[in-house]
Amino acid sequence: MNWLQKWLVMTRAPVLIMTICAALVGVVLALGQDSFYLDRLIALLTGLTFAHATNNLVNDWVDHRQGVDHDNYFRRQYGVHVLEDRLVSEGLFLAVTVMTGMVAILCAFYLYQVAGEAVLYLTIAGSFFVLFYTWPLKHYGLGELAVLLVWGPMIVCGACFVMGAGVTGIVALIALLSGISPTLVIFGKHMDKRNQDAAKAIHTLPVIAGALRSRQICLGLMALQWAMLLLLVIDGNPWLLVCLASTPALFTLCRSLMDEAPKSRPDNYPADIWPIWYAAMSFRYTRDFYLALLVGLAVALASGSF
Repeated sequence: MNWLQKWLVMTRAPVLIMTICAALVGVVLALGQDSFYLDRLIALLTGLTFAHATNNLVNDWVDHRQGVDHDNYFRRQYGVHVLEDRLVSEGLFLAVTVMTGMVAILCAFYLYQVAGEAVLYLTIAGSFFVLFYTWPLKHYGLGELAVLLVWGPMIVCGACFVMGAGVTGIVALIALLSGISPTLVIFGKHMDKRNQDAAKAIHTLPVIAGALRSRQICLGLMALQWAMLLLLVIDGNPWLLVCLASTPALFTLCRSLMDEAPKSRPDNYPADIWPIWYAAMSFRYTRDFYLALLVGLAVALASGSF
C-alpha cells in the first residue's frame, strides 16, 4: 500500500464520513442564510476530518498502551489494528498521530483568523474530546454523551457559525437530531462489545445500563429524533420528509434492537464485518439518514424554502 492507503487504514477512514456529513449539514444551513465562504469550507472539512482521524489514532494508541486491545479483543476481530498486529512501530504511529493532529490545528488556526475568537473555544473543546474520549470519558459512561455533543451542537452549529451564519432555533434543533445518528453508532459498538468491556472494567454506558436497557435507550433516541423531525415538518419544513428515504435502514435497526445480538454469525451475514452487529446496522442507518437529510436541505435551498 502507498502512504495514503496506510493512513486510511490506520485512521479507520470509513467512519470519517459521519464527520463530513455532519459538517455539511451545518454548511448547507449556513447557505440557507446566504452565507458561504469557499476557503472556510475547505479548512472546515479538512480540519474536522483530520480531528476525527486523530481521535481514532489516539483511541487505538491509548487502548494499546493500556492493554485493552491485546489478544483477541473485539477491536481486533473486525478490522486491522496496526499496533497490535505490529504493522508499524509505535514511534511511527505516534509521528503519524501528531502530524494528523497538526493538520487539524492548522485548519483551526486559519478559521480563527477569518471567523473570530469563538473558533478558539470550539477548538479547545474539540481537542478535549479528541484527547480524552478514550480515557477517561469512555471508561466512565460518558463516551456516548460526548459523541452526541460533538456530532450535534459542536460540529453542526459550529460549522454554521464558521461559515458566517447565525445559530437559529431551527439550526440548533437540526444539530441535535443530526447528532443522534452517530450516537447510535457508538452505542451500537459499545453494545456489541459490552461483555468484553465489562471484563476489562471499561464502564461504557451499555455496561452500566445492561443489554436490555441499552437497546431501549437506542429506540428512545430514534423516537426522539423522528419526533423532532415531525415537529420541524409541522412547523413549515416539509423538505425534511425526504428523510423518509432512510426508513428501510431505520426499520432494520429497530428490528435488530428488539432482541439480543446472535452469539454466532448468521449464515447470510457478511463475514468481513462480524462480530459487529448493532454498530453495523446503526452505521448503515446513520449513513442513509445523513444523505437523506442533506438532500432535503439541498431541495429546500434550491426552492428557496429556508
